[in-house]
Amino acid sequence: MRPPNYYAAPGFERAGLRRREPAWIRAQALDPASFFVPVWRNQNLVIEVEGGEPRAAIVAAAALADLFGTLSEAAIDERFGDGELVFLGIIDERAHFALDVSRLETPLDALRSPALAAAGIADAELRFADLRQLGGRLQREEAALLALARAMAYWHLRHRFCGQCGAPTRSEEAGHMRRCTEPACAAMHFPRTDPAVIMLVTDGSDRVLLGRSRNFIRGMYSTLAGFVEPGESLEDAVAREVREETAIEVAAVTYHSSQPWPFPANIMLGFYAEAATSEITVDYGELEDARWFDRRWLAAHADDRGETFRLPRRDSIARRLVEDWLAG
Repeated sequence: MRPPNYYAAPGFERAGLRRREPAWIRAQALDPASFFVPVWRNQNLVIEVEGGEPRAAIVAAAALADLFGTLSEAAIDERFGDGELVFLGIIDERAHFALDVSRLETPLDALRSPALAAAGIADAELRFADLRQLGGRLQREEAALLALARAMAYWHLRHRFCGQCGAPTRSEEAGHMRRCTEPACAAMHFPRTDPAVIMLVTDGSDRVLLGRSRNFIRGMYSTLAGFVEPGESLEDAVAREVREETAIEVAAVTYHSSQPWPFPANIMLGFYAEAATSEITVDYGELEDARWFDRRWLAAHADDRGETFRLPRRDSIARRLVEDWLAG
């Protein structure tokens, strides 16, 4: 069995059945043993140590008083109702929550507290960072937890109003559902994940098809990808996206693995596809360039980081598809 892709968290206990138990959720949020994962405007709180790798900054319950003042059941319920608190799950028998502090202009000032100092976190080491900029440097389990917290905060931010009637919505089920506050509507809205296919196309021998978007960093080539359309199978989506972007027709399509991709809320479904044609016609509305790469050349240049050629980031399923193919 293949090891999981980055941002996946096998074995993580989401405790979904507990979300509909407000008293239990409230008790966990007030429990000093619980932990909170801060998110600020789509950025995660990390600890940067000079000369070392970053770590996720998980805040103990004692630090909440510095953010919210005196804690009470009513205050906790209010934060859940606004979507600022979201129950994520259980790790090592301790409840973990996403904590959205986006309403604060200077969140680090509020988070720098005696509670953090007691946990061995120095002020200068704390910062909010875009998860993508860390490039897979976090431990896998920490990256998965931060990605989940980021995705939930993003969803709440963009679903404050009902898509059916336009009335405000309020968070329920420990942050995993928002309900319209208009009694005549009362529509329920749930977090969504948009499926996208991502595929490494081979010519059946020793070449792979890689493309370059104009939005990529200089020199980067990657696998082709695109969103699944309504009424479309995953295999059909693979064939359509390859055909639209490069005019290459594919035959056999084989599933590889999947990866949660919280930028902002996608599930990447990875495939290998075998080309039935080889002549490339680039759709310049989609790509800047596309070409065939030979296995030996690609193996020799896989670790290039210059402006001429580079592969995708190591935390991406695109990189995993290429490296697994190179490894045979």
